[in-house]
Amino acid sequence: MSRPHRIDTHQHIVPPAYARWLNGKGIRPGGLRLPSWSEHSALKFMDSHDVQTAILSLSTPGVYLGDALEARRWAREVNEYSAEVVASRPERFGFFATLTLPDVEGALAEAQYALDSLHADGIVLLANNEGRYLGDPDFVPLLEFLHHRHAVVFIHPGELPAPAVPGIPAFAADFLLDTTRTAISLILSGAMEKYSGIKFLLAHAGGFVPYIAFRILLTMLNDKGLALSALAALIDEKQSILRRFYYDVALSASPSALPSLLEVADPGRITYGTDFPFAPSMAVGLLNAQYENYPLSPILRAAIDRNNSEALFPRLKTTQA
Repeated sequence: MSRPHRIDTHQHIVPPAYARWLNGKGIRPGGLRLPSWSEHSALKFMDSHDVQTAILSLSTPGVYLGDALEARRWAREVNEYSAEVVASRPERFGFFATLTLPDVEGALAEAQYALDSLHADGIVLLANNEGRYLGDPDFVPLLEFLHHRHAVVFIHPGELPAPAVPGIPAFAADFLLDTTRTAISLILSGAMEKYSGIKFLLAHAGGFVPYIAFRILLTMLNDKGLALSALAALIDEKQSILRRFYYDVALSASPSALPSLLEVADPGRITYGTDFPFAPSMAVGLLNAQYENYPLSPILRAAIDRNNSEALFPRLKTTQA
C-alpha cells in the first residue's frame, strides 16, 4: 500500500478539557453532539483516507462565550495543547491557532504568541464573532497584524446571529451562509485589497460564494451606475477578487458543488479537507468516492490533494518522500 499523501486543511481538534468545558455548558456545535477526539483516532482516520498531514483547528463556538478573560485562558490552553500534539508528530499534524475575537486585544496577543512561540501554521477565525463579520472596522488591528505576518487564516463558520429554524441543524445551511457573509464582508470593506498579505482559506468550498459569484460582483459594482457594456467589461477583472481566496473541499467535493467551485476558484488555491471528527469516517468515505470519481486532470487532483497546501505550508514539503 502506498504511503498516505494528502494534506487535510480542514480537520478539527477537540482537546479533552475543552470538551468537558463545552459539554458542561450544554453546547452542541452546529446542532451536533460534540464528537470525541484523540491523536490515535485522528491518525487511524487519516491512514484510512490517504491523509499524510492534518492541519488541526478548533471548530465553532471557539473560546469566546461572552467572557474575554475566560476566552484568553482557553485560547492559550487549546493552542498549547495543539502545539504539543504537533511537536510529537510534526510530519502528521499542524495547527491553526485559536484567537479570542471579538476581544481584539486578546486576539492580537494570542496571535503573536501562537505564531512566534508555538510556531502555529496559521490562524483560525470564526466567520462571525457576536454577529460581527471579519470586515468589521473593529477588527482592523488584527487584520493589519496578520497581513504583515503573511499569515494563513482559515475561516470557519459559526452559528448565524439569528434565531435557529426548528428542525434544521445549523450545519446544514446556516454554516454555508455564515462563510458567504464574511467573504462578502471582507470584499466590500476593502479588506481583501488592504490586507493582501493574508491568505484567507474559506471552509466548505466557500459556502455559497461560488454559486452566487455573479451576485457578489453585481453588489460590488451596484453603486457605480455603469452601463451594461462597461459592466460586462469589468466582470473578468472583478471576478479575480474571488480567485484570491483559498477554498477547501471539506463536505463539498461532490458532482453538484465542484463545478461551481472550479469555475470560480484559482485552481492553485483549492485544498483537500475532511471536517473530521465532526464528519465521521463513513461520511468522508462517501464524499471521497464521489471526489475520486470526478473527472479531474491528474495535475489538478495532485494540486488539490497536496501541492497547493505545500505552497501554503512549505515546511510540509519535507514530509513526503
